[in-house]
Amino acid sequence: MSGTGPADSARRRRGRARPSPLPIRDGVDATRVVLRSGPEMTVGQALLATPSLAGLTAADLRRRAAAGEIVDADGQPADLDSPSRRNVSLYLYRDLDDEVPIPFDLPVVYRDENIVVVDKPHFLATMPRGRHVTETALVRLRRELGSDTVSPAHRLDRLTAGILLFTLRPEVRAAYQDLFASRTARKEYLALAPVDEALTTTVTVRDRIEKTAGDLRALVVDGPVNAISDIALVDRTGSHGIYRLVPHTGRTHQLRLHMASLGVPIVDDPLYPDVRPELAARPDHGDFSRPLRLVARVLEFTDPLTGEQRRFESRRPVSG
Repeated sequence: MSGTGPADSARRRRGRARPSPLPIRDGVDATRVVLRSGPEMTVGQALLATPSLAGLTAADLRRRAAAGEIVDADGQPADLDSPSRRNVSLYLYRDLDDEVPIPFDLPVVYRDENIVVVDKPHFLATMPRGRHVTETALVRLRRELGSDTVSPAHRLDRLTAGILLFTLRPEVRAAYQDLFASRTARKEYLALAPVDEALTTTVTVRDRIEKTAGDLRALVVDGPVNAISDIALVDRTGSHGIYRLVPHTGRTHQLRLHMASLGVPIVDDPLYPDVRPELAARPDHGDFSRPLRLVARVLEFTDPLTGEQRRFESRRPVSG
């Protein structure tokens, strides 16, 4: 599920208010690089030292610069030989690595002039990040719909399947994003986990979750509550139970961590309660047989533009 609350979402929108000066290419945004080196390096050297650009050569940079494909935030061509300045943003197109194809469809549940709602499969990231670029819901939709203005109104974790909302026009984007920033959209998930009869009555988990950049897992820490989930056992299938999960906040990995904290970790979770590298690595080798059994089943909200009541439901199975 999405890993932010209202304040985090507002900060993200402010930080992304300025669009990339380079156009989207084949559904993929140009990469923004923040220089971390000062005048002891040239701009070209600082770019070559950037981890996300590993593999680029000086000749690659020269070729891109000559084509006008390395620019600053104002769209002005970068001078690779000028002294670098810390915290200056540059934009360029990154070479796309070969990605393991995600062999599942991305069906459209609903579409009008403002939004498109899809039923995202497991393993498909919402938007490009790290090594997942073209095999993402955003890039797939942009290519399939032939539109570069498609944008996610919220996110689902790569391992989580289910209902995901995108906007189709820039002028309506903020109105739909605010549904999630203000927590006025209602989301309901289903998860498969060990049966615990004590959870047949809804249990509300309240704690504080924080996630540090570079750390795979989120952690429960002391401090004011920022993560709240309602969890209830609603059905059984074989030796496992099906749980209904209703998040009231949106911290990173919130539902996965809350289920593990109750002693009923979600089936095939590679991170909680323990890290399982062999399970996490399966998709990288084309093995998609062990998905995280978590599905964003229902999304409900009052449409901010029309006032209509919207309800969308996933058909992705949570078991078997």
